[in-house]
Amino acid sequence: MARRDSLPPLNPTRAFEATGRLLSISKAAEELSVTPAAVSRQVRALEDFLKAPLFERVRGGLVLTAVGARYLSDLMPLFATLRAATDAVISGSPGGNVLRIRSPATFAVRWLIPRLASFHRLNQNIDVQLTTSSAPLNFAQEDIDAGIQLGNGDWPGMNTQRLIPNELVPVAAPSLAVKRPKQLDRQTLLHSLARLDDWSLWLKAAGLTRINAQRGMRYETSLLAYQAAIEGHGVAIAQKALVEKELADGTLAVPFGPTLDRGAYTYYFAWPAGKRQSAALRAFREWLATVVRG
Repeated sequence: MARRDSLPPLNPTRAFEATGRLLSISKAAEELSVTPAAVSRQVRALEDFLKAPLFERVRGGLVLTAVGARYLSDLMPLFATLRAATDAVISGSPGGNVLRIRSPATFAVRWLIPRLASFHRLNQNIDVQLTTSSAPLNFAQEDIDAGIQLGNGDWPGMNTQRLIPNELVPVAAPSLAVKRPKQLDRQTLLHSLARLDDWSLWLKAAGLTRINAQRGMRYETSLLAYQAAIEGHGVAIAQKALVEKELADGTLAVPFGPTLDRGAYTYYFAWPAGKRQSAALRAFREWLATVVRG
């Protein structure tokens, strides 16, 4: 049997990236200047190519499957690089007014990307090249201008700007019918490998010290853990600001409290200390401050 080309068809992949990023076929169609029917066909073509479903249709819209969420997080930095390279050729100034930013995938997908369109509307001469990784920022070894990192914000050689509150809550699909904290001992706990302490800290705050905080399923990122919760595979511990959309549309629910505020330990925008800031970086920092203030 001949080996199938492992490169996916470009137009269907582009349609999936836009749909997954916006979680809307109609918005993706508007961005790509095609009809919603064309976007749907392209997404189905990619699902056929991959032999895997990428979305589930639910009341109120679309949700990514676990496969779809992982594929989207891998594709986003590739499309960002492709856009930046193309813009550089068109503008005739390679590496021109490009702002290179790295972010953890969960924060990028669930908070930053849905808001980036407003930055582009205000700063049409600045191209943001976004890549994703949960590795610690290292400006001496990376070709990036700034980044987003989870922690206490006190990192040598970096200036930082606090972003969103780190309020931890349990979240589950409404169909799971979890109503009381003590029911957690019969539920699968969903963990992120990037935030393995979250369940332990929340259970301690809730006074549920007899529940084993280490059991359950582990996922590479919170993005995948949240997706597993949406699909009803268990209860995830979530940073509330990153699941606002799902809580609003009823895809996820907070079945009970308490809310644990981790205070200074949250996501920060960081850039090299002692280095002259570009106009693009200053503009992005000011925009972030405005968005965070609401």
